[in-house]
Amino acid sequence: QVQLVESGGGLVQAGGSLRLSCAASGRTFSSYTMGWFRQAPGKGREFVAAIMWRSDKTDYADSVKGRFTISRDNAKNTVYLQMNSLKPEDTAVYSCASSQEWPARASNAYHYWGQGTQVTVSS
Repeated sequence: QVQLVESGGGLVQAGGSLRLSCAASGRTFSSYTMGWFRQAPGKGREFVAAIMWRSDKTDYADSVKGRFTISRDNAKNTVYLQMNSLKPEDTAVYSCASSQEWPARASNAYHYWGQGTQVTVSS
């Protein structure tokens, strides 16, 4: 199994920045891709970004391209999501997840999930 723990969420004004972290433990060698998803109240889960553990390949949703950056630190088994120029519509619970596929934009491609961290962007 893979255990995932997110941190870094909070309240920020529109135009501000936050950096989310996702610490992975357990059988991390079985993971191929790490992804970030978000879910706003009353909406479905939405793909945000993904990165491969052993490659420079990244993938972003159009809604965050140019504003968010996903990165990883293999030595720390940690994946980050740097979020800049935040908008009120970015408000959601952000969760990281682990997949054995690439590309991996569908939530059903991911087998392990963190508990999520709340991001609230005020206008």
